[in-house]
Amino acid sequence: MPATPCRQGIANRLSRILRHVSGDLTPRPAQGLSLRHASLWGLQRRARPVPERSTSPARRSLTNESPTCAQPQRRRPGGRGLFYGHTQLSQARNEPMTEQMTGAQALVRALEQVGVDTVFGIPGGAILPAYDPLYDSAKVRHVLVRHEQGAGHAAEGYAQATGRVGVCMATSGPGATNLVTAIADAYMDSVPIVAITGQVATPLIGTDAFQEADISGITMPITKHNFLVTDAGDIPRIIAEAFHIASTGRPGPVLVDIAKDALQATTTFSWPPVMRLPGYRPVTRPHSKQIREAARLIAEARRPVLYVGGGVHKARASAELAELAELTGIPVITTLMARGTFPDSHRLHLGMPGMHGTVAAVGALQRSDLIIALGTRFDDRVTGRLDTFAPHAKIVHADIDPAEISKNRHADVPIVGDCREVLTELLTAVRHEHAEGRTGDYTAWWTTLNGYRDTYPLGYDEAEDGSLSPQYVIKRIGEMVGPDAIYLAGVGQHQMWASQFIGYQNPGTFINSGGAGTMGFAVPAALGAKMGRPDVAVWAIDGDGCFQMTNQELATCALEGVPIKVAVINNGNLGMVRQWQTLFYNERYSSTDLQSVRRIPDFVKLAEAYGCVGLRCERPEDVDATIAKAMEINDVPVVIDFVVHKDAMVWPMVAAGTGNDDIKVARDMAPVWENEEDEA
Repeated sequence: MPATPCRQGIANRLSRILRHVSGDLTPRPAQGLSLRHASLWGLQRRARPVPERSTSPARRSLTNESPTCAQPQRRRPGGRGLFYGHTQLSQARNEPMTEQMTGAQALVRALEQVGVDTVFGIPGGAILPAYDPLYDSAKVRHVLVRHEQGAGHAAEGYAQATGRVGVCMATSGPGATNLVTAIADAYMDSVPIVAITGQVATPLIGTDAFQEADISGITMPITKHNFLVTDAGDIPRIIAEAFHIASTGRPGPVLVDIAKDALQATTTFSWPPVMRLPGYRPVTRPHSKQIREAARLIAEARRPVLYVGGGVHKARASAELAELAELTGIPVITTLMARGTFPDSHRLHLGMPGMHGTVAAVGALQRSDLIIALGTRFDDRVTGRLDTFAPHAKIVHADIDPAEISKNRHADVPIVGDCREVLTELLTAVRHEHAEGRTGDYTAWWTTLNGYRDTYPLGYDEAEDGSLSPQYVIKRIGEMVGPDAIYLAGVGQHQMWASQFIGYQNPGTFINSGGAGTMGFAVPAALGAKMGRPDVAVWAIDGDGCFQMTNQELATCALEGVPIKVAVINNGNLGMVRQWQTLFYNERYSSTDLQSVRRIPDFVKLAEAYGCVGLRCERPEDVDATIAKAMEINDVPVVIDFVVHKDAMVWPMVAAGTGNDDIKVARDMAPVWENEEDEA
């Protein structure tokens, strides 16, 4: 039977959940697949699995076969194409593993069976039964973080660096709620993580017991799915389902909330389990008719653009993307989440679009007559004012998540599928068009785009007082450390400068908080990335404001032997907020001065207190030597306090609420666009 909470124990909780679901009074199976943001329930936007007992007409055409976790190892395109090969199965289908054990032991054993090697977390009362068998596991390493938010971000960093599912663990109540920011961040950026939380014992659920929080209800809008488990016998199956859901289709976070008495109860562990996910069948193969229509539009277009999002990276489709671009000669732009998916140095690459994108990339979108959008969602930071975005362009939109297609911009050719499969079939269709003599001529288009690129390159002004420019610091880090390293950033000016002034040549080498824009992301995410990829140099580019939110995880890095590098871009302010105050609030700097001129805290001393090496650089002539010294230290974490000019700004910029045509290359300076409306 499905793991079903005691209805008497949670009656008041269930009524609370229903009140939170605006306009949806349909009772849901307490353990069946919750449909946060599912159009099937008339809620918000994201396609979701169907509850076990659902008879939704939107899914009735799908089969009700129950997939088994004992499927042979094969590539299951997911999340805009992630690998489900993370699940390593030790038993054949006809040789099930059965053994008597507690629910807690079953949890640890199931984690071992799906291939987990690292869990980030903090123990507490409700989850404590799980920590006892975890202590004995020879396969799963537990990393004791200093804050549950750090555990969640570390799981994200691990997932993004490795392509595997990241795992974090916390206790009930405040332990679980401290994970919420990281879960929301993973949801926005489609990062596959599984968050395991302890819950109070089943009879206490819904009674406002000590350290009780309705974490399933709290996270319903920000998880791909969540479970509340009250039967120990369901734990292996639900762990298998959680990893399957997190890593297939459009990837995302899954929460597994386990009651304490379920962890303590005795059960029969059986592996592999049969998963019960009726109706959950992500579409990965695109429709051939749509592919042919996309190829026809490409051949007919005069000003096409390949608009590439993070879904292409998650589909492991960078090679196919490069092949299509070189076959057609179409310019490529890569979003913040796709930096490195197409090499910055490639002649066809125009840079990043959006609020702080290059003039060439923004101009290409605005003047295009065809946009081939791959694994991206036309978010507001790219489109600017939506009614002015790319007014003459037809749209080919390919995405694994059907809810994203035509959500913000109508798609003339909608394609639902895994980006790798889409690109593979599109290559075949385009070659057929070429064989029939139908090829696009983009000579005039490239003349225009090269004019934008040559006239408005990325640049910055040196500080008049001779102080350190943050752009120079970040540029030198990228040049000295090289393209094979993994770079991470939080949110703000340092994030934008890291996206602009480091040359990304390889997929997955820039990890940042894109959709949620989470301050404090970089340090714990770097911890997770380095633990997932210990052979690669990992640099966190962080702002002084972001750094102070999660720098306690430096202690975790030092104690666990994780030698990350942290470059703190210290301008003494909440830099991006200050920039907006300068431009839009008459330089009224309300609550943005961190007063670091007094060195409270002193980042060098703070680093040393946490067992790290602390360095400081305040002059341009010392930048290279400081970076080189940090690169020589590989046995402990290193923190560099780069004291930079406080008035440096991020340019170009499209102000919020304006159209992309209003982009500024500097304050009160705008590009001069050629009048191309007659070509539309």
